[in-house]
Amino acid sequence: MRVDSHQHFWRYDSVRDGWITDEMAVLKRDFLPSDLLPELSVNGINACIAVQADQSENETRFLLDLADKHREIAGVVGWVNLLDPKVEERLGYFSQFRKLRGFRHVVQAEPDGRFLLRKHFLRGIGMLARFGFTYDILIYERHLAVANEFVQHFPEQKFVIDHIAKPQIKNRSLDNWARGIRSIAKHPNAWCKVSGLVTEADWKRWTADDIRPYLDGVFEAFGVDRLMYGSDWPVCLLAANYGRVKSLLEDYTQHFSATDKNKIFGGNAVRFYGLAA
Repeated sequence: MRVDSHQHFWRYDSVRDGWITDEMAVLKRDFLPSDLLPELSVNGINACIAVQADQSENETRFLLDLADKHREIAGVVGWVNLLDPKVEERLGYFSQFRKLRGFRHVVQAEPDGRFLLRKHFLRGIGMLARFGFTYDILIYERHLAVANEFVQHFPEQKFVIDHIAKPQIKNRSLDNWARGIRSIAKHPNAWCKVSGLVTEADWKRWTADDIRPYLDGVFEAFGVDRLMYGSDWPVCLLAANYGRVKSLLEDYTQHFSATDKNKIFGGNAVRFYGLAA
């Protein structure tokens, strides 16, 4: 199975989706399976993971409803209030949904740089493993030290870092990110999505050479067994179409063995999220 491990759906709402600025006008519309599935087909991708973009249980149910209607949506990463004193009850409720594979919180938008280490958040994260849920870590490069400490608390919890922790590709800042990503990769329960790279580069003028040092860094840190391809569609449209995003990683891995390519473009996502192959 060839899997896109990270993409989004939404029905655009100008109030709810206030993060979509005028500079991002291309995203100010609905993006639904009817838009994505032809892209997956043309690019030889069999399945995808739909990841939350809004922080509400309504978002989780919206994605699960889409997944019920489209077999290509193999899994959902939803949202639940992990700070809620009744989070165990909510996790129990959501455990009935077969395609719900894990949860995410938009930590990158939290004003508290140490949000991941909040007592009640740690309590919520500590309950995920018993229900078989994964956790996607959405952070910027500057959060890597805190994320490293966070992951250490839960050696049995499966974590995946979204968008290789959003390094400052546009500014060609490499060293601090590389140190942070090497540190967090030392934890065997931490995985990483090779996704969201083009939107951290110069949207209009990026080249593969701009991104190669960051691919070198993440492959050196995680190896081929804990990395997974993700398009970050439709957000990627700010800087590249679906095919160009996929080609970026295909070109980088062109000399890899067929076995290793299969891991990166699907096998690792199947293992991490426990997908039905």
